[in-house]
Amino acid sequence: MKSSGEDLPTIAALATASGAAALAVVRISGPDAIGVADRLTAGRASRAREREAVLCKARDAEGGVLDEVLMTVFQAPRSYTGENLVELSGHGGMLVSRNLLARVIACGAVSAGPGEFTQRAFLNGKLDLTQAEAVMDIISAQTELGLRAAREQLAGRIGVMVGAACEALLGVVAHVEAHIDFPEEDIDPRTGDEICEKIRQVSADIERLMATAERGRILREGVRTVICGAPNVGKSSMLNRLLGYERAIVSELPGTTRDTIEDVVQVAGIPLRLVDTAGVRHADDRIEREGVVRTLREIDAAELLLEVVDASRAPDEAAMVGRASGCRHILVLNKSDLGCHPGWEGMAGCRLSCRQDVGFPELEETIREALQFGAEDWGSHAVAVNVRHQECLRRAHEALAAAAGAMVEWRGAPEFAAVELREALDALGEITGRIDTEDVLGVIFSTFCIGK
Repeated sequence: MKSSGEDLPTIAALATASGAAALAVVRISGPDAIGVADRLTAGRASRAREREAVLCKARDAEGGVLDEVLMTVFQAPRSYTGENLVELSGHGGMLVSRNLLARVIACGAVSAGPGEFTQRAFLNGKLDLTQAEAVMDIISAQTELGLRAAREQLAGRIGVMVGAACEALLGVVAHVEAHIDFPEEDIDPRTGDEICEKIRQVSADIERLMATAERGRILREGVRTVICGAPNVGKSSMLNRLLGYERAIVSELPGTTRDTIEDVVQVAGIPLRLVDTAGVRHADDRIEREGVVRTLREIDAAELLLEVVDASRAPDEAAMVGRASGCRHILVLNKSDLGCHPGWEGMAGCRLSCRQDVGFPELEETIREALQFGAEDWGSHAVAVNVRHQECLRRAHEALAAAAGAMVEWRGAPEFAAVELREALDALGEITGRIDTEDVLGVIFSTFCIGK
């Protein structure tokens, strides 16, 4: 897919975060990027060697010096956007960078919209849509696993997998449509069983990609993890230990936590949105009673439940509050330094002591196993589709299922299968943004020699 080139304006924006810093980078991209930079630097941009940083002065309208910058020129199509692109690295700071950007705009550029540089990279064929989306995933990655998955996506891994499915499906679509449109060529179609087998193979590939959607959601959003239990079993102490700092007030007095407390932590490479809750017990105090109500509400909404009990007390005295909420559940036997009551023997749980800082590595591993999520679970490639990909894959999978059903009547009505196959192909093409009629025609003419 190509942009309209000269019809697009030259855009500019600050490519680094605003605020005090050593450097600030202003990026200019578009057909007049070099001209804009020339007007800013008294003609230095057009004389600069490509990809070679040049020290020069950025000047205001009266010729005064705004800043000393390192200017790098990238000529189309050898740039991030595929257009002429200039980067100006100046001194950091809100005022100096703002003045530099304002001068660039006065020299003929317009302010870039959100994501417009990456959008132009896509329009000029430098990135597919999955790679463009990966740029933001890299920026917002919260864990090493999230960063690894984003890098794989930016490298085109998802695009390659979707492209392979598209290529296999193109052959099927081309064959079916050739049989419909060119019967005089005496093309003998493959048997229905062979075509159904190809559809099944593509469907299996799609299912494997769809299975990574939950991983992708966790990487981007985290797992809502609720810490619950009776009062004074060490819930807040465990929260503080997982976070690495004193987030919640800890006291030996029951009922200290009255409201939910939320924070995000990385555990075993997994982002957890931890929610510490009030202890569950019968409460006469109106405020504490409201805290218990909120706790039960959080338990219902949890994706992972860490139920903390006092292991030194008998199970019936520990007031277990876990409920069949349908989420993953881990029993945490806290206060193991005080000894473990015989009633807990044989109980599946993770034993730890917040006081002695013991058992937390085991808890992290238990969490990883419960979520089936870790570096060893990824295999050789960290692939994780997002919600948009998942929806496109779902539509493609449903269309392929319908096409397979139509193939039962292959010799009677191939048109119905063709419609569903084309729908599946279009849905897959939406993921990367690269599929059109020309692809199908190319396969038809090259493979079946139509029009010889």
